[in-house]
Amino acid sequence: MTTIPKPITPHASAATAPSRPRLVIPLGDPAGIGPEVVLKALASKDWSVQAEITLLSSAEVLERTLAHFSHAPGVKPWPQRDQITLVEVPSSLADGKFDWGQESAATGAASFAYLKAAIAATVSGQFEAIVTAPIAKSAWKAAGHNYPGQTELLAEGAGVQDFAMAFVARSPHTGWPLRTMLATTHIPLQRVPQVLNPALMSQKLDLLIRSLRQDFGIAQPRIAIAGLNPHSGEGGQLGREEQDWLIPWLEAQCQRYPQAQLDGPTPPDTLWVRPGQAWFGTESQAMPLAHDAYLALYHDQGLIPVKLMAFDRAVNTTLGLPFIRTSPDHGTAFDIAGKGIADPSSMIAAIDLAIELAQVRLGQSSL
Repeated sequence: MTTIPKPITPHASAATAPSRPRLVIPLGDPAGIGPEVVLKALASKDWSVQAEITLLSSAEVLERTLAHFSHAPGVKPWPQRDQITLVEVPSSLADGKFDWGQESAATGAASFAYLKAAIAATVSGQFEAIVTAPIAKSAWKAAGHNYPGQTELLAEGAGVQDFAMAFVARSPHTGWPLRTMLATTHIPLQRVPQVLNPALMSQKLDLLIRSLRQDFGIAQPRIAIAGLNPHSGEGGQLGREEQDWLIPWLEAQCQRYPQAQLDGPTPPDTLWVRPGQAWFGTESQAMPLAHDAYLALYHDQGLIPVKLMAFDRAVNTTLGLPFIRTSPDHGTAFDIAGKGIADPSSMIAAIDLAIELAQVRLGQSSL
């Protein structure tokens, strides 16, 4: 059985810029696939050349996870215990007891505690980036933590009001980078037209342009903005939002950002044609014609195409935070938890992107 040493203390000072980005990974819901994809990702290559990576969990949960999967037939590779830097986080799972695939208040409390500790350490300057593993919102709620998701807790912990959820992926076929932001996230569909307004859209667009410039090095970004209604309202026949405020708002933003190309509101059913062609390489001219980023107005409008194209490699990143946050673009997958068949590709991509963006902020890369 693997022996877990005493917990270590994370890096105590951020007074001197680190030579490598420092990443922290809260292990997510122990009963889901988070621990599995994290450990598989850590074993996929030697990350120490690029970054310092620390896990936040309880020693018992990590021990049980390592023991379970290291003995599973055909499930390789796994990191050795001496390759893992662990910071102990006290939780309701100190005994390491949980059932794979079974969410509970105890696993929810544990994953919440891991993330809270990661935020506190990062805000204090001990890490440049947080890579979050999947949690179950229902388990959080069962534990008494009523948040729509990890994004909102991260924003609260960082003390920011302006933040947004974006998704980044690089095509394995063409190398084209897909970047998609959501104007609204985890709200019922019927509330979307009520929540959307010019002020909210301006806030999200500001964040997107700032991130494209500061984090991705795109000084003159080209951004496509979705319409809300079918055919973008078709002149008001299929909905009035575009005519009443979205088109006038976009015209004002074009004047406000003369160095950016803002196109739209693009009918939602055709918005994703060029990205699809650029992703799969089905048209030779698609890549240069595709936009640097896409602003979708609600959750499924943006995430159905993202998951269709890049389910196993898309990365969720939160814009507007004073630190980097990335996450794999999938959930806890309780139906396959503990079976050793979870794909770590999205977690690997999340770590890669966190390192890339952290290097930019540390001045170690021009991206």
